[in-house]
Amino acid sequence: MSVQHDQKQAVAAELYRALAAGDRKRLDEILDPAFEGRTTDGLPLGLGGTYAGADTMRRKFWGQIARSYDARAEPAEYRHLDDGQLLVTGRYVGEARQGGGKLDAEFFHLLSFDEDRITGLVQLTDSARWTDALGARRDLSTVDFRVADGLAEIRLDRPHVRNAFDQAMADDLYEIAQRLAADPEVRAVLITGNGPALTVGGDIAVFADNAGAGLPGTLRRMISPYHEALRILSGLDAPIVCAAHGAVAGGGLGLLYCADIVLAAEGTKFASGFAALGLSGDGGNSWFLPRLLGPRRAAEFYLEQRVLDAHEAVEWGLVTRVLPAGELAEGALSTARRLAVGPTRAHGEIRRLLRESWSATLAEQLTAEADAIARTARTSDASTAVAAFIDKHKPTFQGR
Repeated sequence: MSVQHDQKQAVAAELYRALAAGDRKRLDEILDPAFEGRTTDGLPLGLGGTYAGADTMRRKFWGQIARSYDARAEPAEYRHLDDGQLLVTGRYVGEARQGGGKLDAEFFHLLSFDEDRITGLVQLTDSARWTDALGARRDLSTVDFRVADGLAEIRLDRPHVRNAFDQAMADDLYEIAQRLAADPEVRAVLITGNGPALTVGGDIAVFADNAGAGLPGTLRRMISPYHEALRILSGLDAPIVCAAHGAVAGGGLGLLYCADIVLAAEGTKFASGFAALGLSGDGGNSWFLPRLLGPRRAAEFYLEQRVLDAHEAVEWGLVTRVLPAGELAEGALSTARRLAVGPTRAHGEIRRLLRESWSATLAEQLTAEADAIARTARTSDASTAVAAFIDKHKPTFQGR
């Protein structure tokens, strides 16, 4: 084996050691700043796709794997190719952090180099095995969840405390988000709540029980799975409808943010409430509010503890539209059902384009649109719709 081959193999082996150890500093040394990763389509949790930049790959791909799996890549064979690339074969082994489902999946990694740094990684693996590992499900105790005819319904179910969040609810939402991300049959999601309110945010009784030195750890343990649930829900192909009634407050506002259409019953109140508790906030408020309301109104909502009624929430951009209280449930269900028979892959691309436009330049967004429309053009739904248009009849979408 040549010295150059030895060096590439040594760098590749060091990559797997750094990933297993979570050694960010070493990864930064190994990966070229212009690194690009391409991962297997169909991986759960929206992990499949292209990651431009070493930092993006580390945070959004390997970081997400570390949050959802206790797993490592075990290389078995290194093969040097004539074009200078290195083909690494081996297995991913470990288990899902929620449920403990076992992961054992073969991988092929095609690594590209610029001297002693890795510039690219193309990954092929059995995505079904990653999905199956997440399939070991924990029982839900605070959220009703069901899927029928492509529509998933998430119904918060702590009505005696107006669906205030505790650790169990945060864990349940994370569990549900993972199930949704792993289920290709889900084509729309409806978020609602039992009792007098959608949610009043964090459970103050839990805060009181852990006041003082114990509160920071309690909040971090609750917020971590909840934030991960919001991230996963925001990345689904399936569009999300949220039905708000009674009150929506605190971190519970995050459920509105991950939704695409928010319907509110007459009389619903919206508030952050964090400053009243001497807290800064969670649930994605600091990221979504400036984008939805604008920076001035976001600051007013936060700092002056504004309470918005349903019609003000529409005017400010927090809610899509208001319905009479007696019509909310049926209106939200009808909307979600209409979306559930739509072109799900196109819906997913639309969701991503709209969200990512907030941080993209015009040039980047135009490129993203061209890439997305090319992907949707390859779907069977697009072929069906074009043929139906020519024949002058309504298409029947299959979500593929």
